[in-house]
Amino acid sequence: MNRYLAELVGTFVLVFASCGSAVLAGDKIGFLGVSLAFGLSLLAMVYAIGPVSGCHINPAVTVGILITKKMDAKYAAGYIAAQILGAILGAALLLLIAKGAPGGYDPSSAGFAANGYGAHSPGQYGLLAAFLVEVVLTFFLVFTVLGATDVKAPVGFAGIAIGLVLTLIHLVGIPVTNTSVNPARSIGPALFVGGWALSQLWVFIVAPLIGAAVAAAVYLTTHRPDVVIGVKEAEQALGSEQAERRSE
Repeated sequence: MNRYLAELVGTFVLVFASCGSAVLAGDKIGFLGVSLAFGLSLLAMVYAIGPVSGCHINPAVTVGILITKKMDAKYAAGYIAAQILGAILGAALLLLIAKGAPGGYDPSSAGFAANGYGAHSPGQYGLLAAFLVEVVLTFFLVFTVLGATDVKAPVGFAGIAIGLVLTLIHLVGIPVTNTSVNPARSIGPALFVGGWALSQLWVFIVAPLIGAAVAAAVYLTTHRPDVVIGVKEAEQALGSEQAERRSE
């Protein structure tokens, strides 16, 4: 259970700290500050829980890692369930704190950092733009995760690359959808906003999963040749050795 608990805690931190920066301080720190909050929270969690669970804290990342066979399939459902629960708990605590402000806080009218399109997009972007940006930006994230944790990648630097790419992703995506690239992150706030957030939630589940699948496919294409070549060379060497033994 330790890996599931780690994923729950990591996702809790991501949602509470990152969405919290938007809800509690967004008017002071702006898009750049919120983007940095997402990147820094993920960077911290990579090193805090990475040794335990790999620090997916995102169902899309789990799907990408599952497709590339970098994890045992029997753990995938538990990871995703823990991530969603962690996101809900993080959003619940954030809302409790937000309601302590003078005049209270209404998540349905204030938005509560929920993801949306159309009238609920910060820049009033439509459905197609929202869907496309979520697919593309999730591709960036999952491909970076897969590449930075590859056996040939420099050891110890994965967290930096992943944290920086999440910051970049939010700089691009916040004006369009408030940036999801993470179904759990979207589910948490949406449950408390209700109404429009729940009706639009499907975009922020489907699009990131598509982006993750595309990232996994591209990763297997760009990184698999080295593995295949290595296998062929090993087979050829073994064949040569067996031939020499037969000739003796």
